[in-house]
Amino acid sequence: MKRYVLTIAAAFLTISGIFAQNVDDALRYSQIFYNGTARFMSMGGAFTALGGDMSTFSQNPGGIGIFRSSEISITPQLFHIGTTANFNGISKDYLYNFNLGQVGIVSNLISGSGTKGLISLNVGYSFNKTSNNNTTIRIEGKSNTSSMADSWADQSNGILYNDLTGAAGIAYDAWVLDTITGTGATQYGTVFNNYGDNITSDYGQTIRRLITNSGYTGEHTFTVGGNISNRIFFGAALGISRLHYTGHYEHREIADYNLPSEFADFTYTEHFEDTGTGIALKIGTIIKPTDNLRIGLAFHSPTYFRINEYYYDNISSNFTDNSHYEFKNDPSRYQYALTTPFRALAGVAYQFGKIGLIDVDYEFVDYSTARFSETGDNYDYSEKNLEIKNTLKPTSNIRIGGEIRMNKLYLRGGYGYYGKVFSTGEINDNMAYNAFSAGIGFREQNINIDFGFMNLGNKQKYVLYNTASESAIANLTNSRNMFAVTVGYKFGY
Repeated sequence: MKRYVLTIAAAFLTISGIFAQNVDDALRYSQIFYNGTARFMSMGGAFTALGGDMSTFSQNPGGIGIFRSSEISITPQLFHIGTTANFNGISKDYLYNFNLGQVGIVSNLISGSGTKGLISLNVGYSFNKTSNNNTTIRIEGKSNTSSMADSWADQSNGILYNDLTGAAGIAYDAWVLDTITGTGATQYGTVFNNYGDNITSDYGQTIRRLITNSGYTGEHTFTVGGNISNRIFFGAALGISRLHYTGHYEHREIADYNLPSEFADFTYTEHFEDTGTGIALKIGTIIKPTDNLRIGLAFHSPTYFRINEYYYDNISSNFTDNSHYEFKNDPSRYQYALTTPFRALAGVAYQFGKIGLIDVDYEFVDYSTARFSETGDNYDYSEKNLEIKNTLKPTSNIRIGGEIRMNKLYLRGGYGYYGKVFSTGEINDNMAYNAFSAGIGFREQNINIDFGFMNLGNKQKYVLYNTASESAIANLTNSRNMFAVTVGYKFGY
């Protein structure tokens, strides 16, 4: 039966690694939606065979060989995301975020006047935002069949109440869980079901989850490459990635009706912060067999990240007899490594004289090869890596972009398809991303101003919790809108 406790410090710690490092983390830091200059973005990121844009340093380093002069550019960006959630009712939320999408410089080291041999050699640096993880989601609806507390009770069955750990431990302290009378204090009910001496079940509470995630991944790319006979453009790059991510949610369940347990509401909060640095090598080339045709090839080595994680959770509860309880687990810190998949890219571009151009890109990524590893604590990640291998799969990404020239004015458009990453049978095995983009640019001899827009959308199923009888699932529709402006200047033109 229920323990009567007034105020104690939480006595139970989370088991090491139980909440940290999962498939979602591996996918989040492996998946890239190429971003950068307004021109790059407005053409859907289809630049593998084009080059001549600093955003290509992160995509195809061979693109640096297209540059014929020194150049700088900067791209501020406005990010907007709107999310619609359906969980026995429709809820909507949105946020805005102003950030730096790209900044870079190219320097022309060698500039020859001939048409044979090494015509030019360039070095460059560019920072490109590779993903924006800012999200706010509101999920709200009635639950007539289960509670998040049921998931904690299911996990706890067979464990003596003195040995409960993690969320179940503090939920028990807050009286959200209770041992079922006559089970030897190892079987558990909740405030909605089999509570203490009461064997009745009475759901119908309002569930409200507020999710607030923030952060990004961005890559600092140092590139060197050149131009051979105006037919072969080559490049190599060192990419140093930085990631910052905060995942936070507050899960609240409210009973606006009378329960034998006298329960009113509880709020469970889970929070974690990841910071890390990764390194990767990239090589690429653009071959120009004719004046109008270009073929691009690039290879990215796996990125090796070292990540620091900070985690905490807490719970509070209220009952109709005016009692209030708050408990928390001690915060946890983890250090681990993540190796993301390699990438292989190919592209074909065709230039229609001075009228315009089009580029089609293909990218292959095998997300099932992402791997966690320990960085000194000897933790065994084999089970989690097996889960990644079984849950994720290889996928193909396709990008198409075009540009029409009207004297000094340029009109652009693009489309991107980012393929399904979850294996058949997984809850989100049908999830893919579609990107639509457009833009306009103005170019003088040594200055350019470009405006770009991209919409990246997807639908997914979000699991609030799992119980022995069901999974509580919300259907999400995400729409990310990115607005960018790039100002560039060429030296010695």
